[in-house]
Amino acid sequence: MAVHVVIMGCGRVGSTLARSLEDRNHTVSVIDTDPDAFRRLGADFNGDKVTGVGFDQGVLEKAGIRRADAFAAVSSGDNSNIIAARVARETFGIAQVVARIYDPGRAEVYQRLGITTVATVRWTADQVLRRILPAGAEPDFRDPAGTIRLDQVPMTEKWIGQRTVVFQMETRSRIAWIDRLGEGMLPNRESVIQEGDVLHLVMREETAAETYRTIEQGPEEH
Repeated sequence: MAVHVVIMGCGRVGSTLARSLEDRNHTVSVIDTDPDAFRRLGADFNGDKVTGVGFDQGVLEKAGIRRADAFAAVSSGDNSNIIAARVARETFGIAQVVARIYDPGRAEVYQRLGITTVATVRWTADQVLRRILPAGAEPDFRDPAGTIRLDQVPMTEKWIGQRTVVFQMETRSRIAWIDRLGEGMLPNRESVIQEGDVLHLVMREETAAETYRTIEQGPEEH
């Protein structure tokens, strides 16, 4: 499924992310205050280049934010990234929002607000790519034989309150660990899925499509 992504910041990470998305046949708009920064994209980049401040609503409109499926704020400033991410999320209703945050304390706060944050110490363009593409498009890991994959899956409202053992049985997957409020936790038989949980799921490649359909549909009624 092709998506449109708006990226704020055309530094090393932003330009790498933009090219990676285009290589996967997605459409991209890149925003930067410095027009010279767009040279990092290369001559063969086909997306939009918008000069301006990434949290300005007019600039975001010009970048196609109203048709966007995801927004990534990857400039060098925490404040700019935070403001832009909140505008994309709260003003334009973009569900998939990722912000680059240097300060781990701030990152945890915005994680709770539903804005996925990536700390500098574990930062790569690939990690952002996996967080803004539709669920299932890019696994975090695939074994050398291509039979087993590890995916990072945000939980939908349909599964909140369900026990993890039920989730695993119905989706034919295994929960490796859960990201909850910025911390990792290992589920046990009594664990219940909570709002904001991100599940790291291990599944077979051949059943991945069915797993995602089940996640989208929600638990069976008993």
